Amino acid sequence: MLHIDYLIIGYGIAGATLAAELRGRGRNVLVLDTPQPDSASRVAAGLMNPVAGKRFALAWRADELLTAAATFYQAQEQRLGRPFFQALHIAKFFSSVQEQNALLARSADRPWLDFVDEFSAGALPPLPGVSPQFGGLLVRRGGFVLVEELLTALTTEGLAAGWLQHETFDWTALVAEPAGGFCYAGRVQARHVISCEGAATIQNPYFSWLPLTPNQGEVLTVECAGLPADTVLNKSAYVVPLGGNRLRVGATYRWPPFAAGITAEALEELGQRLSELTPQPFRVLDQRAGVRPAVRDRKPLLGTHPETPGLHVFNGMGSKGVMFAPRLAQVMADWLENDVEPWPEVNIRRYISLYPSGPAVK
Repeated sequence: MLHIDYLIIGYGIAGATLAAELRGRGRNVLVLDTPQPDSASRVAAGLMNPVAGKRFALAWRADELLTAAATFYQAQEQRLGRPFFQALHIAKFFSSVQEQNALLARSADRPWLDFVDEFSAGALPPLPGVSPQFGGLLVRRGGFVLVEELLTALTTEGLAAGWLQHETFDWTALVAEPAGGFCYAGRVQARHVISCEGAATIQNPYFSWLPLTPNQGEVLTVECAGLPADTVLNKSAYVVPLGGNRLRVGATYRWPPFAAGITAEALEELGQRLSELTPQPFRVLDQRAGVRPAVRDRKPLLGTHPETPGLHVFNGMGSKGVMFAPRLAQVMADWLENDVEPWPEVNIRRYISLYPSGPAVK
């Protein structure tokens, strides 16, 4: 029988950051994960953007989340000896004169703090291959993470060390122990079990009551010469420079019902968005689709099952997972280890009215 502190189910960006945080605190962790080459984490471009959306709104807790994320990814780079994180400016383009005027009026109150320079609010510096008709904002402290490369390196490390195993978890094989903790499949005893299953949580018998909806996103990898190599472009789509004239373009948002896998509609949509950003010719190298775990209020889901102490969820990171996960892993670990309540914005107790009073692990 293997005795551990934490059994984590799933190894996307949520499971990976939480496992790293708990292991860094000296805890024994076992991760069980079903390999999924097109999981949401592996398909994502890993963009970290503090000023997002059509409203050009400052992201929730942007400074705190971005600082923790940069620290985490840089630490993984140093530890594993490979580059995963690149800090880049993000050029966000206006779509109309009205939008330009509205945003410039807002800029007088500096709503974006130090994420946008005062002098760049009205005009962008020259950008090769791009001629913004209405100008835009130059956002600082953004960037992207090579999520697939990071998860591949961490998976290789975990498999070799034995704390990560490729296995499909069976919730029916989990039994609560009379003295506390859980026994899984007659071979693992754990004090805590944590679901980090992404969109698959809708099939979890203990957390399917949470308002999480699968959301499909598709991205392209294209070859396009003549665009900035040191700036992310953003106008109805993001364009992330990957080096060697390769760019990641995305992403689509499809709510159920949606077709599995890549679609011709997404290929056309993303190609049109890129064409609106630049007249440069491009060639599509790859197209991928993943399914994100989207939450009703766009905030992640952290906390403990209402009737089963020791059974937890750390999920719902959505399209901002690479930005959210490192700091929220600390918040979750503080809850598990030090009894510090998760932030109310992410605590699953905000949805307790949806809980149907069951099931609890027997």
